[in-house]
Amino acid sequence: MENSVTIVVPTYNEHDNITPLVEKISKSISRYDYEILFIDDASSDGTAGVIESLKTSYPVRVIVRRDEKGLASAVVKGFENARHDLIVVMDADLQHPPEIIPQLLDAIAGGADVAVGSRYVPGGGCDEWSGLRKLLSRGAILLANMALPKARRVKDPMSGFFALKRKVIEGVRLDPIGYKILLEVLVLGNYNQAAEVPFQFQLREQGKSKLDLNQQYEYLRHLARLSIRSGEFARFMKFCLVGASGVLVNYGLYWILTRFAGFNPISDTSSGVLSGNIALTISIETSIITNFILNNFFTFSDRNVGGFGGFFKRLVHFNLICIIGGLIQIGVANLFAVVFGVNDLIAVLIGIVIAFFWNYLLNNYLTWKK
Repeated sequence: MENSVTIVVPTYNEHDNITPLVEKISKSISRYDYEILFIDDASSDGTAGVIESLKTSYPVRVIVRRDEKGLASAVVKGFENARHDLIVVMDADLQHPPEIIPQLLDAIAGGADVAVGSRYVPGGGCDEWSGLRKLLSRGAILLANMALPKARRVKDPMSGFFALKRKVIEGVRLDPIGYKILLEVLVLGNYNQAAEVPFQFQLREQGKSKLDLNQQYEYLRHLARLSIRSGEFARFMKFCLVGASGVLVNYGLYWILTRFAGFNPISDTSSGVLSGNIALTISIETSIITNFILNNFFTFSDRNVGGFGGFFKRLVHFNLICIIGGLIQIGVANLFAVVFGVNDLIAVLIGIVIAFFWNYLLNNYLTWKK
């Protein structure tokens, strides 16, 4: 396996890029027993014909799909038809430099199950991108990291340039939408170690980019589907249920303290706001403790490791994050109640909702790490 590799390349209207791509791949991995497997989505510019013409000089194959479209599903077709157990995935537009392939294969030989060509590790980059495209890329990674903890195993889960062992995807039902096949592999695949190899993302030399608004929409759909399939959506719903119980504790205790225990409402500025904020602080900390216990043994039970020491460490993290969330809640509640004159109970509820999202995202990312 170590010296046999299939290079999977999805194509659609890449006529002008095929020959230089094949030449560069062949030069970079000449010491390997390799094949280049093109999955073409019925290109209208003769892409498949160019590939066929190269068969006499290079170990290339092409499978033309007429009833399916999409880069990610084309890669899955490549996985199914690869002759070797070591597989590299790359684009046909020369934005992924073939000269990096040996480094990806070396990372696999060094013990990694997945090796990712990364723009976001030292030595990597996409310097010639516009500021907007860089922002969109970083935003997409942030969304993936928040919704899918396994995506955090690498810094560039959006990369389309990677290598893997076949065992990573054996028995896994891959059903991606759009372009981000690596994200599907990272979330659903069977692997222990992932490595990253830096590369400089190149500008397209020939042809037109396939990136458009529809691909952005498809990416959001893909995230949502992966969240459901990986169980992260169910986890969020559990967090919501626990959060709802925390709201009852938080909201109910504040109501009891300010209506029956002698504390002033935060909206009662005639007596000062200190008394009301003490009541609000007590109710917040009580709900933090009850929420932590429920989340630790219900929402994140699969990450409940480390015995008492781990429990205590998570409790500290949870408190720190939720205390900041509590400060957000207090600030928002005071803003609406004191500045805007909203009823104090409604103002507190608004603060609770905003703080809830802060608490989920940060605790999922830091307190109960995957």
